[in-house]
Amino acid sequence: MGVSHAFASVRSAQGLFRRHVGTLLSMSTASTDAHDRLPPIPPDEMSEAQRRAADALIRGRRGALFGPFVPLLRSPELLDRAQRLGEFLRYDSALEPRLRELAILVTARHFRQAYEWHVHAPEAERSGLAPTAIVALAAGGRPWDLKADEAVVYEFCSEAHREHRVSDATYAAALQLLGEQGLVDLCGVCGYYALLALVMNVARTALPPGATAPWRDG
Repeated sequence: MGVSHAFASVRSAQGLFRRHVGTLLSMSTASTDAHDRLPPIPPDEMSEAQRRAADALIRGRRGALFGPFVPLLRSPELLDRAQRLGEFLRYDSALEPRLRELAILVTARHFRQAYEWHVHAPEAERSGLAPTAIVALAAGGRPWDLKADEAVVYEFCSEAHREHRVSDATYAAALQLLGEQGLVDLCGVCGYYALLALVMNVARTALPPGATAPWRDG
């Protein structure tokens, strides 16, 4: 690659980064109430470490800086390490998408995290989770129409969040369904999305423009 080509590539990347963050800032201005504690950081106010972390996220599989990653950018090293863990759990873990998204929704509902729900409820439906089950979860109840494997994951995640442990029976059912790797990955999904939910709840991260919480006090 020639020097001129290299400089052109750098300028193009910088332009993409600034356009993306500028769009995020304009969305935040339109949709964020006065109580958003950690809103988007203007590009010219970012540290070099923050720019690197944001650029890595934008160039990764998510393709954007949004939601929990906006407040996490205050700690760029945490953001970078957390988003790499999340990339594995969301895209490469041993869990099939339908069960993974169910676990994320159980976590989002437990923490009453509306942004997390907003992102993952459509993904859960696309992955094959019944719309009636998603509605029941949003209402805080146990869906009546879960498939057998979904029921195992639901019980495991619900019990883990509620009790901070699981019973022998719940553990055995999850182990039989998922194996040891899948069971540990399921714990990882619950823990990772609990981290994101807690960060967004503390930051009071706003929903995108036009989106509404699926529960009254979300």
